[in-house]
Amino acid sequence: MTQTTLLQYEAPWPIYALDWCKSTSPKEQMRPRSSFRLGIGSFLENFSNRIAIVGLQDEHVLVEDDYTDYPDFVTLCDAHHGYPVTSLQWQPVSAISYQWSQKSLSTELLATTGDALRLWEYSGDAQPAMSNFVGRTASSSGHSLSLKTALSGQSKVQNNSNGAPLTNFSWNEKAPSLIVTSSIDTTCTVWNIDTSAAVTQLIAHDREVYDVAWLPGSTDIFVSVGADGSLRAFDLRSLEHSTILYETPAPKNVPPPSVSPSTSARPPTSPLLRIAFNPSDSNYMSTFHMDGSEIQILDMRSPGQPVLELKGHHSQINAVGWGSGDQPLLATAGDDCQLLLWDLANYTAASASMNANSPRSASSRLNSPRPDVKKKLVTEPAFAYTAPSQITNLAWSPTIQGLNMSTGQSTAGEWVAIACGKTVRALKV
Repeated sequence: MTQTTLLQYEAPWPIYALDWCKSTSPKEQMRPRSSFRLGIGSFLENFSNRIAIVGLQDEHVLVEDDYTDYPDFVTLCDAHHGYPVTSLQWQPVSAISYQWSQKSLSTELLATTGDALRLWEYSGDAQPAMSNFVGRTASSSGHSLSLKTALSGQSKVQNNSNGAPLTNFSWNEKAPSLIVTSSIDTTCTVWNIDTSAAVTQLIAHDREVYDVAWLPGSTDIFVSVGADGSLRAFDLRSLEHSTILYETPAPKNVPPPSVSPSTSARPPTSPLLRIAFNPSDSNYMSTFHMDGSEIQILDMRSPGQPVLELKGHHSQINAVGWGSGDQPLLATAGDDCQLLLWDLANYTAASASMNANSPRSASSRLNSPRPDVKKKLVTEPAFAYTAPSQITNLAWSPTIQGLNMSTGQSTAGEWVAIACGKTVRALKV
């Protein structure tokens, strides 16, 4: 009997936001299915968007490839969200032991962004009731998802504004009370979600900010990317200035704008859409350009230009994400319906040794490119999967333990989930 390597969920609406739970449910720690919970958010161009928690109805789907008594994933609970969900994330693992001022030990937090930063409290029942409805559990299942708070601060750059729409956010793993959000109004805001207070708001870019990420292990440093084509680093201990780690090359033969709204007279450059740190070596980050089909890998120790460029996609890229293993794979997905997994361990090790052998002087500017670092091209992914339609988002699972059952066993490992249309597919890596 072959063990399952693909799980599927069909939603009633197009899916954009997607995240895999970071830890098991407080009430179901011994149940393997507790590790297989996804948060999803719809993308509808109206005010009727929803978020949902989906999970396994029966663990037999993990060890029996031909198990058809129930669908793989079912809706555990859902909630009205209003505006489209630009990002959804489960609480980090550290939130379990954090001393929250107003949260039950038996519940978990999720956060979403859209017109505001919303905190949700999820409670899962240890014994969900059986349902007569295919693809949906009974309403008496005990699973509930309730809005806890909605945070929308005063905008620094828009007078009399309640805060512009938010594009993304990053949840601090070391201090789970801290979330930093990015906005189309050029700002980033750091929130203390335990006290529902804004810690600070700063004008981060010349144009819209599209993504933001805390430096792994830090509660002070985060990076952001935006429509001005720059990747910038900020330190909460010295907010007077930021460090430009990378800028999209200016297009050739394009004159600078005659009227410059900002201090920068650079020609319009390709926006950077996403930023993600390698969790096992936070010197390395991945990003990509709007409408670009290559992924840039940057090394914080040698800013200015990528150390690697990944060429495997044939259309624009929509999502990137690193796994959680000791030598994590990088997943990329896009409009070419391709999910590609890249093993960059050998390349980043070589780059690290080059950095060690070629120290920079302490007086050199952090945002000046290093002449001795040559960009390498990588064109062969370690794994490729073709989805039935364009892939809009992806999410990694943590490493999930193996499962022994009377009908078979599943091996330990990671899964990666992809959103394409109304479908979520989870693939065993």
